[in-house]
Amino acid sequence: MTDMPIKNRLVLGVEYDGAAYSGWQWQVHRPSVQHTLEQALSKVANHPVSVICAGRTDSGVHALEQVVHFETYSQRELHAWLLGSNTQLPDDVKITWVKNAVGDFHARYSAIARFYRYVILNRPVKSALLRKQATWCYPTLDADKMHQAAQCLIGQHDFSSFRAQGCQSKSPFRNMYFIDVYRQGDQVIMDISANAFLHHMVRNIAGVLMDIGSGKQQISWTQELLEVKNRTLGGVTAPPDGLYLGGVYYPDHYGLPKHPLFDKLPADAKRFD
Repeated sequence: MTDMPIKNRLVLGVEYDGAAYSGWQWQVHRPSVQHTLEQALSKVANHPVSVICAGRTDSGVHALEQVVHFETYSQRELHAWLLGSNTQLPDDVKITWVKNAVGDFHARYSAIARFYRYVILNRPVKSALLRKQATWCYPTLDADKMHQAAQCLIGQHDFSSFRAQGCQSKSPFRNMYFIDVYRQGDQVIMDISANAFLHHMVRNIAGVLMDIGSGKQQISWTQELLEVKNRTLGGVTAPPDGLYLGGVYYPDHYGLPKHPLFDKLPADAKRFD
């Protein structure tokens, strides 16, 4: 009687430029990050691989660190998965780290916080280098006003005014942990973290804050939209170019890398019940 092969669950950190893709999720006849990654991993594994991610990103959206897991019977050193898969991947998708999964780890269901970054190029002319990596905004933005206007979103709220009209989530309630807006040279950056996000939620918040930062709306507009719970009154959805999935927070016992911004999470947000 031969021994049964052991199935391993591996966890990956993945960064990608989403400009050339129709989004994370596999789609027929359209390029996706998921399909591109699965093809590369399947070649190294020598069998078909299916990956599960922490959070799906839309068309044109990027990732500083997406987290995925997959299962395989193939026995490889961790560095072999990293180097071998990256040789099979295009220049706009790369695996940054590989770990063995601990216990019942699941890329989506074990996550207790996610962090997104929205980058706005705020200058009179467009960029030749950041055409698809930042959202261009010509009017001068007041980052301090944008930051002040965003603070009312922290905590648990009904974010109906900030969700896509076609959002399929059963509940509009999300728990926002922090949201910071600041200027770095000619860029205005929004860092935002919550337990989870509704469809287009970050881009809708960015659109509202850009209108406030440019003087089109008052600082109080964010609070008014939060209270009215009506997406039709919520302004434009900001473009996908400037949006990045920044990182995913997991309980410490899984032993995974953490973005330094997660140090700002409140203590009660770090519990895993």
